[in-house]
Amino acid sequence: MALAAQQEELVAAVAALTPSVVRVLRSTERRRHRRMGEEVASGTGFVVDDRGHVVTNYHVVKEPGQITVTFADGAVVSGELVGVDPLTDLALLRVVRKGPPAVTFADSDRLRVGQFALAIGNSLGLPGSPSVSLGVVSAVGRPLPWATHVLEGLVQTDAAINPGNSGGPLADLNGRVIGVNTAIVPFAQGVGFAIPSNTTRWVVDQLLERGRVVRPWLGIQAVTRLDGDGPGAKPTGVMVVEVVDGGPAGLAGVRAGDIVVRIGPKAIAQLRDLLVALSQVPIGGAVDVVLVRGSSEVRTVVRVTEGPAPAGSAAASAPQS
Repeated sequence: MALAAQQEELVAAVAALTPSVVRVLRSTERRRHRRMGEEVASGTGFVVDDRGHVVTNYHVVKEPGQITVTFADGAVVSGELVGVDPLTDLALLRVVRKGPPAVTFADSDRLRVGQFALAIGNSLGLPGSPSVSLGVVSAVGRPLPWATHVLEGLVQTDAAINPGNSGGPLADLNGRVIGVNTAIVPFAQGVGFAIPSNTTRWVVDQLLERGRVVRPWLGIQAVTRLDGDGPGAKPTGVMVVEVVDGGPAGLAGVRAGDIVVRIGPKAIAQLRDLLVALSQVPIGGAVDVVLVRGSSEVRTVVRVTEGPAPAGSAAASAPQS
């Protein structure tokens, strides 16, 4: 009976969430070998409010072209790009259509490793309703290296994520969104990643307010420092790898090799902590920073600024830190 009850819980969660999930197509005319052809990128998205806003992945819509959004009931409408954030691989669309309910977000900071996770999306671009896969939250706070930056704080799952799932929801058994599916590791099995729901909500709020994401900037490149190697390694701070000449941190005396352990009142164990702490500092504001340099503790004050927009979008956000 317990298994049957759990099955009904899964079915109910899928039924509640599916109407809010959409297919996102981006088509671009390309000239190849003196012939015109259409190049199509396919992904997934979901409705986030009652004003026709849809979240998807930046990499689904990053190339110029026509955006088409298909709803679960078969309705097809055009999508307008509101804003993008390449550093979190998120994009916000607007569609002229009312009716599908907005998703409910869960608090991703309360996720537990081992809890069930549902991935919903248009796997492989197959026709019909979205595909559903079941797995668990395999890890939280995962980094994922990209060509130009590092996504931090991701939710790792073994729920099957395939091409076409990008931008779709990762949900809990109540049908609440815990993340946005964004990437897989092609040479691995059962290793997928999602952007946490709290990060998604923060980005969406900024895109709605400004059309871009504004982040306070220290002017450093940094990585999470671990106390060892292997599964038992724990983060112990953020190591400064490079300091931008003339940037806020450089002007405050921060050096490459320093370990950031506190920003303002917040202790810093990993890069995600640093990003959260910075998000609470207004542009132009000063913040106390505590560093470990060798065997000494160093305190300084950094006046943060808004950093330059990243490559790939004039309307995007500043570098991560």
